[in-house]
Amino acid sequence: MCTWHQHFFGAIRHFQSYRIYKPGLMISKSKDGHIIAEVARRSGWEPIRGSSSRGGLEAMLKMIEKLKQDRLAAHIVDGPRGPAGELKAGVIRISHAADAVIVPFYIQADKAWYFNSWDHFMLPKPFSKVTLRFDEMLKFPATTDNELFENQRLQLQETMRKGAKKLFS
Repeated sequence: MCTWHQHFFGAIRHFQSYRIYKPGLMISKSKDGHIIAEVARRSGWEPIRGSSSRGGLEAMLKMIEKLKQDRLAAHIVDGPRGPAGELKAGVIRISHAADAVIVPFYIQADKAWYFNSWDHFMLPKPFSKVTLRFDEMLKFPATTDNELFENQRLQLQETMRKGAKKLFS
């Protein structure tokens, strides 16, 4: 599963229902990432620390191993520093290596705080109605062709941008 950085925190309560699978979740090695990792751990997820800016290759290899083993993981596709809405290649690489489908998801809250951050991070307010929507499963064939890989990345990015807009319109 994957989502935009802005949306992931609103899904944590829902994803407690997956705790029996002990899914992996890649989280940056930042101070903020430490807080999120503890919340994820308490929700039954296994944080795998690393990101595109620090410790990414090691974390990606652990994510692949975890996904092959448990068949469920989540990835934040434009984190940890953005730019917002710009999908990084990791989710495609993980999907290829683990022979896994990609399932984008999106969150909307009727009442939320939006942080003054690169992604306008959304934190649903207590007792707000939170809507979570899963998009269709996507399967991309593994490839070593850079042009085909980039086309896959752009296709997923466009799918996720449209998916988020549908939820908010």
